[in-house]
Amino acid sequence: MASNAFAGLLNSSADRHSLLDDAQGIVAGSMLAVLGVSLLSGAGLLAGGTAGLAFLAHYATGLSFGLCFFVVNFPFYYLAFRRLGLAFTIKTFAAIALTSVLSEFISGFISMAHVDPIAGALFGGLVIGAGMLALFRHRASLGGIGILALYIQDRLGWRAGFVQLGFDGIILALSFFVASPFIIACSVLGAIVLNLTIAINHRKDRYIAM
Repeated sequence: MASNAFAGLLNSSADRHSLLDDAQGIVAGSMLAVLGVSLLSGAGLLAGGTAGLAFLAHYATGLSFGLCFFVVNFPFYYLAFRRLGLAFTIKTFAAIALTSVLSEFISGFISMAHVDPIAGALFGGLVIGAGMLALFRHRASLGGIGILALYIQDRLGWRAGFVQLGFDGIILALSFFVASPFIIACSVLGAIVLNLTIAINHRKDRYIAM
């Protein structure tokens, strides 16, 4: 019986991920997101979505990014549960919690002493986008705007990347209160790279596994 239960954790198919598949995808996506956030932070840049809100709170209050990121996502769990289901909500909560925890400790292992803002935007946006793709493909997200973008894509057919890009523009506009125009311009570049990565690579009709 135990061997059958263990085998069940490993079995996946063309249209369904196994539990192990989901766990690997959530861990990998969260690790990539943290690495991308570290590149942005090392360059003094901001981001869109709830990560952008967390950056604003972090720069304005001095509280850690991980704590701010975890807290700002709380209001969106209800939407995730009501609209996208319990499994999506649990996996998203796990991804957010893991990303928040890793953000607290990554500086002790990887030091971003100097990151050029343009390079940080290009590489940081790409890496975070890749991490979010991994999460999306396992029916999870990094919360907040990502949940809303996926919901709108499922209901209206609008590309999640383009939906998130619109919200990111609003959030980055608020950044003028805490950053210089050059830093904001680089942050916008990072948001464009991130969301184009998602928009081009994430389509419901191209990837059907749940």
